[in-house]
Amino acid sequence: MALDKTGIAKRIAQEIKNGMYINLGIGIPTLVANYIPDGIEVVLQSENGLLGIGPFPTEEEVDADLINAGKQTVTMRPGSALFSSAESFAMIRGGHVHLTILGAMEVSETGDIASWKIPGKMVKGMGGAMDLVASAENIIVAMQHRSRNGQSKLLKECSLPITGLNCIKKIVTDLAVLEVVPEGGFKLLERAPGVSVEEIMEATEGKLIVEGDVKEVQI
Repeated sequence: MALDKTGIAKRIAQEIKNGMYINLGIGIPTLVANYIPDGIEVVLQSENGLLGIGPFPTEEEVDADLINAGKQTVTMRPGSALFSSAESFAMIRGGHVHLTILGAMEVSETGDIASWKIPGKMVKGMGGAMDLVASAENIIVAMQHRSRNGQSKLLKECSLPITGLNCIKKIVTDLAVLEVVPEGGFKLLERAPGVSVEEIMEATEGKLIVEGDVKEVQI
């Protein structure tokens, strides 16, 4: 059974380590805030100028003036700070974000990412994605393995406009957990419950590396 959005977010949350400063991109990545493991203390950052994001608010907690970069309402943890977008990007560009979790339209077998534009469609712009992929110590992508028309999104080369080159370390999709290896290729680390290695091979256009038995995702 393929992972749903919540399942992807829960699996990515297992990658979080104590003391990290983390930026969550728009879409599935924002869900990770709700599944940070017990006993782990991290600081979530948003490029619109918020440091110390908490879980999504309950209906009673919603404050329409308190939003993340995707304009979703959020909560603030004790000790949080608000500041300008310029200061937020100084933090990003200065290399002070340990982990960035992003969505993507395509990822190549060499770790390139296309995440912001489909030619012919109106978009608001790249946002902070280019700064984030150029500056973070580690970048994990949360995405669907295939597009809506069934085409693989894990490719030999990206066909859409590039956000960053050779920057993606790990990918969690609805079908699998994969690592981008330095020599090029997607190393299969885990498979979604009930999903076979053969199904993942069929859904992956880029080079897929399979070594030994591949365990199922545990969430």
